[in-house]
Amino acid sequence: MKIKILVSACLMGFRVRYNGSEKAKVISQLALWEQERRLVIHCPELAAGLPVPRPPAEILCADGSDVMHGRGRIIENTGHDVTEHYQLAAWLALRTAQEAGCRAALLTDGSPTCGSQNIYDGSFNNIRKAGMGVAASLFAEHGIAVFSETQIPALIHWIEEREG
Repeated sequence: MKIKILVSACLMGFRVRYNGSEKAKVISQLALWEQERRLVIHCPELAAGLPVPRPPAEILCADGSDVMHGRGRIIENTGHDVTEHYQLAAWLALRTAQEAGCRAALLTDGSPTCGSQNIYDGSFNNIRKAGMGVAASLFAEHGIAVFSETQIPALIHWIEEREG
């Protein structure tokens, strides 16, 4: 059976990012996986009811795991606390991945939801730090392998190892 992958909708060209843009990374491998019906295209923020566009949000002095365990907050650049919206986004993404049988996720780095290698530091000064967003950390805690858009070769290798 072919491994299913939850993929951030913005990586597939959907204009769902906070500023209404996309981060299309539809390379030949993603196009092939889409044809093979492996991909579950999902935007956690939209699923949780956040609008497009929306103010930028960053995790304040914590990471996604801290936020999911009540030890951190997600704040918009307006100062508005949106922690509960992003926690809901993470839980809905996990449910979507589990219901579809996804064993891996390909997510947008830097996002307070989908960042898997790095997130912004909470200062709104375009400074990244190592860490995961809320959905990425929840996926990892529940055994779903998480990859960023810069790790597509590693994801290909991970799948090949498991499918032979």
